[in-house]
Amino acid sequence: MLLDELNTPIVLAPMAGGPSTPELAAAVSDAGGLGFLGAGYLGAEDLGGRIKQTRTLTSAAFGVNLFYPSAPSPVTSFGDYVDQLAREFPVGEARFDTDGWAAKLDLLIADPVRVVSSTFGCPSPEEIARLHAVGTEVWVTVTSVAEARIAVEAGADALIAQGGEAGGHRGSFADRPEDDTADPLGLLALLQLLTAAVELPVIATGSITTGAALAAVLTAGAAAAQIGTAFLRCPEAGTAPLIRDAITLDTPTMLTRAFTGRRARGLRNKFMLDHQQAPAAYPEIHYATGPLRAAARASGNADEVNLWAGQAHSLAPELPAGELVRQLSREAKEALNRAVSIRIQGY
Repeated sequence: MLLDELNTPIVLAPMAGGPSTPELAAAVSDAGGLGFLGAGYLGAEDLGGRIKQTRTLTSAAFGVNLFYPSAPSPVTSFGDYVDQLAREFPVGEARFDTDGWAAKLDLLIADPVRVVSSTFGCPSPEEIARLHAVGTEVWVTVTSVAEARIAVEAGADALIAQGGEAGGHRGSFADRPEDDTADPLGLLALLQLLTAAVELPVIATGSITTGAALAAVLTAGAAAAQIGTAFLRCPEAGTAPLIRDAITLDTPTMLTRAFTGRRARGLRNKFMLDHQQAPAAYPEIHYATGPLRAAARASGNADEVNLWAGQAHSLAPELPAGELVRQLSREAKEALNRAVSIRIQGY
C-alpha cells in the first residue's frame, strides 16, 4: 500500500481547475507526502503532458484524480436559470460531457501512475480491475457510509473521507436537491462512522490547514490527510491572484450551486447570495457560467467568481509547498506529543 511508503501522512488534494500544477504535485511528493494532479476539465492529451512534466520534476510517486461522470440533466431543469443569467452576464453553452472519463482512463492504463482517485462517483469493478492490472491503486472519495460500502464492494483500495468543511465541490455520488436540507457530515463524525463500518484505510479531507488538525484526524483513525486549501497560497500552485488574496480574509464560507450546478463550498459573495435557488445541473451550469467567471477573474471582481476554499481558509500560509509539508508534519508531531502527555482523570 502506497500510504505505508510515505514519509509523512500528507496527500495533496487535486484542486482541479487552476491550482493543480505539476510543480505543486512534485514539490509535495519530494517532501515526503503524495502529490496529486487534478485531471478535471483537462483533455486526455493535456493530462498526459502534465503527467510527463511531473515525472521530469520528481522521481517520487504521485497520483491523478478523475471526475466520475454524472448523468445529463434535462434542459427544463436549468434552462430558465441560464436565461436569467444571460440577461445580466456573459454566459456560455450549457452543455453536458463526461469530462473525457473513458479517454483519461485509457491513458492511465497505458501510462500508469501509482494511484488514481475518483470524485463524484465510484468506478465500476471492471474499471478498478483494469487499473489494478497495471499496478495502480484506486482511492474513492466518499461522503457517507453508504457510498463507502459501494466503493468497498467495487474493489477500492482506500477511501477519501470528505467532510462538510471541505472547500470545492462535494464529492457525493449523487447530487440531489432534496438532500440540501440535511447538514453534510462533518469530518470527525464521518471518520468515526467510516472506521466503524469498513476496514479499508481512510484518508481524511476537509479544511485541514494546521498540524494540529492533521494530528486530530490521525488520532481519529485516518491513515493520512488530504489537504487542499492550505496549499492554495504556495508559489507552485496555479491559484489565481484574486483567490490568493481572498482566502486571507476572515470571510465565511457557504455551500452553493450557483456557479456550477453542483454543491460546492466557497467564500460567500454576492453572486452566491443572489442565486441561492440555483438548480442542480452539473456540468451544464459549470459551462454556462464559464465566461462570467473568467471575466470576473480578469477584472478582479471577487463578487462574481467561485472562490472555492475550506472553512479554515484564513489560516493558509504563504510558503513553498515542500516547506509547508515539513511544517505540518512537525506541528502534527508536537500536537500528538501534547495529547499523549495529557492525563485523563481516573487513568
